[in-house]
Amino acid sequence: MPKTVHIIGHRNPDADAICSALGYEAYKHAKGEEHCRAARCGNSNARIDAILKRFQVRLPRFIGDVTPKVHDVMTTDIHKVTVDATCSEALEIIDHYGIRVLPVVDDKDHLKGTLSIFDLGDYFIPKPRQERRMRHVFTSISDIVRSLKAEVINVVDEDRSEDLFVRVGAMDIRSFGRRYTEDETLARQSVIVVGDRYDIQQRSIMLGMRLVVITGGLPVDDDVVEMAKERGVSLIVSPADSATTSWIIRSAGRVDRVMTTDNIESFNSEERLSTVRRKVANSRAVAYMVMDEHERLVGVFSKTDLVKPIETNLILVDHNELSQAVPGADQVNIIEVVDHHRLGNPPTQQPIFFINRPLGSTSTIIADLFQRDGIEPSPAIAGVLMGGIISDTLNLRGPTTTDRDAELLSWLAGIAQTKADDLAELIFNSGSVIISHEPQDVIRSDMKTYTEGELTYSVSQIEELGFDNFLKNREKIEQALEEIRQADAYFFSALLVTDINTQNSLLLVNGDEQFVESITYPNRDAPDIFELNGIVSRKKQLIPYLTSLIRAHVGGTEPQQPVAEAPVETEA
Repeated sequence: MPKTVHIIGHRNPDADAICSALGYEAYKHAKGEEHCRAARCGNSNARIDAILKRFQVRLPRFIGDVTPKVHDVMTTDIHKVTVDATCSEALEIIDHYGIRVLPVVDDKDHLKGTLSIFDLGDYFIPKPRQERRMRHVFTSISDIVRSLKAEVINVVDEDRSEDLFVRVGAMDIRSFGRRYTEDETLARQSVIVVGDRYDIQQRSIMLGMRLVVITGGLPVDDDVVEMAKERGVSLIVSPADSATTSWIIRSAGRVDRVMTTDNIESFNSEERLSTVRRKVANSRAVAYMVMDEHERLVGVFSKTDLVKPIETNLILVDHNELSQAVPGADQVNIIEVVDHHRLGNPPTQQPIFFINRPLGSTSTIIADLFQRDGIEPSPAIAGVLMGGIISDTLNLRGPTTTDRDAELLSWLAGIAQTKADDLAELIFNSGSVIISHEPQDVIRSDMKTYTEGELTYSVSQIEELGFDNFLKNREKIEQALEEIRQADAYFFSALLVTDINTQNSLLLVNGDEQFVESITYPNRDAPDIFELNGIVSRKKQLIPYLTSLIRAHVGGTEPQQPVAEAPVETEA
């Protein structure tokens, strides 16, 4: 199944950003691209909520950051063992899956250690002259039975873990057992591996060996079975030959006696890959463990995983500048852009599908795609797209409005069975942003960041029915604007307050004093508030003007004056 593609608008989304994302999701699904999903990287507002409630459409999923993190590259299908697993079981997993490090966890998935082929190698092949270690295993008879897949004839205290020593009964009966008669404890710790040597089998039981293992799947004489039961000696039959059986018994030791518990490198799944890459640059670890907030193992990754391409895919709608995009967009794959703003597009790794049209809203572009391809959106999606167009064009009265906006709004109204004026009244009467939000949220509700040369600035916009709410709360809003400017180190920060009724705006600007003084509009009540009669469009009218002011401030050129008139069908 294809990886999910997130269709996402700009930070602090307005109605057009949300509505166009939902509309484009519906368009993609109609084209068979079910893996495309609408998303948002900011909070909703009263107008967005009013539109979505009117047409009973859910708010898109919130994605606040797409910066590549450990969870983007880690393996979640983890091959692991618990602390009570045997080395034999661990080896089986390592061999079957070809893995180099096996996590060891408790019954709640808390990491207790790791087990590598090197750890097992040190255990099974001790240094020379360590014969006792070559024979030793700390295990239980039940673990030996499980490892050998043995047939049980008689077992005693099979779950007791203990030190055992493996010996092969291959010598002559005359020499077998001499050491055991001298040291009774040696017999009680011994596992005798023997084939069809009746005399060795019988002698081992007489000496009271802890366990006798008959190899090759051979039958056991009844009197040997009876003797083992009488003497309390455990007796099992292994399907393997004597050499293999001896080795498997040693592998029946628990992994907790072999695993590494020190200097295990682990990370949180939410850590950024850029940070992790620096941390592991000089590490020699084969694999790294990933833990959740409860210290449970949730993933594993290697250095190779850190250089794999990131599979997060984005479609940007209603913006094309990285400064306005969801955080981390510059580190993932932007595969499409659908927008109606000026070009400030980011570099991409490969050619992408890019639509940038001089229309009044991105929702208009989406509606045009539906109509062009002969696809009729559902009434709900048609209504949502209507909301995006009405909001961004001020119900076709804004300077960015084109004939195509009007044509498509009429087409959508017929499908949604909704009058544009009725929807506009619902949207613009849905509540004052200033009254319903804290000052910082008012500014960030529709704030966009721009870059001109080496200078970065922000411009927010809100629409109100009159200026009364703004003027009553001016001081708090002005303070919040300055706090945001300082926190983000902007050259200046501005808030455009637009009166929907009069089609006029007030501009509040905080920043470089010389720059603010260069603004040529008349002041309103304060030196940092300006009257912009006939100016309602941030992208079409205000941004070009502010850009010319910045260039004049930096290079001494003459600033241009924004035009308060009906727009033409062209746009930078």
